[in-house]
Amino acid sequence: MITSVEQANADDLCITGVELKQLKTFPDDRGFFRELVRHNDPFFADRFAQWSHSKMGHNTVKAWHYHHLQIDWWYLGVGVIEVVLYDNREESPTYQRKMEFKLGDAELDSDALAAVVKIPQGVLHGLKVVTDCAHLFYITSETYNPQDEGRFKFDSELVPHNWGDPGKLTVAENDRKDFVPTNERTALAV
Repeated sequence: MITSVEQANADDLCITGVELKQLKTFPDDRGFFRELVRHNDPFFADRFAQWSHSKMGHNTVKAWHYHHLQIDWWYLGVGVIEVVLYDNREESPTYQRKMEFKLGDAELDSDALAAVVKIPQGVLHGLKVVTDCAHLFYITSETYNPQDEGRFKFDSELVPHNWGDPGKLTVAENDRKDFVPTNERTALAV
């Protein structure tokens, strides 16, 4: 398990194209201020298309998703999640490398990173909520297109990862089946 942004960005642990940006937090007696991304930040150089918010309960698992056109930037505003990334791009120098880390509030879990993670095209991504609830805010480089989002079952043997007792997990029906995009532009990269 990766426990620091520096460790996550190290060449021997990182997946090609995945980046974590350490965030600066400015606390005071009211709470804190934290800047996430700026349009002129090199970390955020790809175009912005959509900003979304997902509220999830304890033991929710969302996995394995991938995109051919879309880049994701994830930030966890409330709670803690376990993030697992898997490089499924055969042409990548980090093909079949897996990254695991916690994202979120370090006051709830000392291993959680206060960071934004950039997930490039072709990298399988999944998460599990480890606190009572979690709020994931994510920006995407493309507007949602169901023909760009591929999926493998959350418990697929493709990815060497176990989310825990399936009877205790909350998993959507879409995450219990495989889906290969049919859009010609995206299906070519499968």
